[in-house]
Amino acid sequence: MSRDKLALIFAALALAGTAAAQTLNVKHDEGTSPVKANPQRIVVMDEESLGWISALGLSDRIVGLGSAYITPADVTGTVIKPAVLRGGFFGRAGLKNPAYVGDWQKPSLETIASLKPDLIVRLTWDGNQNYDNLSKIAPVLGYREGGAGFWQKGVRDLGRIFGKQVQAEQVIKNVADTNRANARRLLAAGVFSKYPKVIVVAPFSGGNNWVYTATRLIPDLQALGFKNAYRPGKTVLGVGEQISDEALLGLDKQTLVVLFPPGGKYNGAEAFLKTPVGQRLAAQSVLYVPEDYSAYTGPLVSVRNSNDLTKLILEKTK
Repeated sequence: MSRDKLALIFAALALAGTAAAQTLNVKHDEGTSPVKANPQRIVVMDEESLGWISALGLSDRIVGLGSAYITPADVTGTVIKPAVLRGGFFGRAGLKNPAYVGDWQKPSLETIASLKPDLIVRLTWDGNQNYDNLSKIAPVLGYREGGAGFWQKGVRDLGRIFGKQVQAEQVIKNVADTNRANARRLLAAGVFSKYPKVIVVAPFSGGNNWVYTATRLIPDLQALGFKNAYRPGKTVLGVGEQISDEALLGLDKQTLVVLFPPGGKYNGAEAFLKTPVGQRLAAQSVLYVPEDYSAYTGPLVSVRNSNDLTKLILEKTK
């Protein structure tokens, strides 16, 4: 091999090493974090950030998973049982064998530190804790759920960090294309003539009902062509607010009611449908149940929401 070719090879290796060592200053909703390009060990603190990493094809780098769905029966120490990792949204995300690091309220900082991550990604909100403590372990990226386009920003930032900008834009485009195709189906079927407006109601176990006003399914329905029927007052964490029976009974017949219960033990849909309010709204309601361990938002969820809701609505209105 000639000296010139050897020189080119060594130059290429040097450039590759420089790129790998590059540090990016990433501005997010909790501050600005210096992140080395192309991290190899990732902790995701919730299902939302799991969905972003998975959409970019990086699930095999997840060494720690935070989740409010996982119960003591689902783990042995920090080891998540294989059946849990194969179920629902976790199964679609293609997880390998991440350690369980607790839920978003009480993460195990000791467990996270033992995993030696080089990136931590999480959802955040006003009053969320542990950013400073987590940042002592590894760079943290936090994205506020109530912010407009927050998951798209998260995907784009991660795409830049991992050198997957083209894939990140394709992920975002796929959601938009899916919504446009399903919007045409709903329009052709005359759905918007019957139900031009929509409201998303989350019936919780215990009898409390919430309406999502800015995120959690409502953006997907608006992208399909529905108008938001509910004018929000004072929302909690920019996500939604509790709604009274009187307000539900005041909905007009042109408002489609999408019942979107929370997952697991918090699901109060069955009890709600047996109440006088639930029975009164039954003729204009569809029940949309999230898959097990599902995120509320993100590209994987939005595509599922668009396709499955379109099917449910078309069946309801035919």
